[in-house]
Amino acid sequence: MASPWSRRGLLLVLSSPSGAGKTAISRRLLERDPAITMSVSVTTRPMRPGEVDGRDYRFIDQGRFDALVKAGELLEHAVVHGNCYGTPRAAVETALGEGRDVLFDIDWQGTQQLAEKARDDLVSVFILPPSWAELERRLRGRAQDSEAVVARRLANAPGEMSHWSEYEYVLVNADLDQSVAMVETIVAAERRRRARQRGLAEFVKCLQAGGKGAA
Repeated sequence: MASPWSRRGLLLVLSSPSGAGKTAISRRLLERDPAITMSVSVTTRPMRPGEVDGRDYRFIDQGRFDALVKAGELLEHAVVHGNCYGTPRAAVETALGEGRDVLFDIDWQGTQQLAEKARDDLVSVFILPPSWAELERRLRGRAQDSEAVVARRLANAPGEMSHWSEYEYVLVNADLDQSVAMVETIVAAERRRRARQRGLAEFVKCLQAGGKGAA
């Protein structure tokens, strides 16, 4: 049964070192929950095989990216592995107002900016690999990046993992199905936070008014 009041959407952030599995978890969530929409970031990095412009990212040049930053049109932006990434503000704010949840696949830098600008809307989850060997295996198994890129991602991983304690939730992604289920549990609970229930106070007042004079 649907609630008799509306709900404000939330900002669901998944962060991890490259290869820990945040993208795979994100895809599963989107497939299973139509109330979640993906925030499509802009980036200056080259398109990878299988990616689609406008679905995975909006691929733009550095000049366009700098113009968006200067105009204040990005909710957050960061440099990751030598490339620029950012989140367009307008689409996110519209989705939240309509009660839709927005999923972010971003790093700790972007998460810090979201925490500064939208703390009440933010739900942050940090994903860790089960071991260093498994992290390396996943990175090499993707076969999307050169050896130099893989080496750079591995070199950056310890620094990225050092920010785990800045997140509200932390999970170890040893099994994809279990990890997706854990994130779904987090989302279900966060959707029911009192502060996100618009009109709940009025609903309770109506209930109370109906009970006046009852035995």
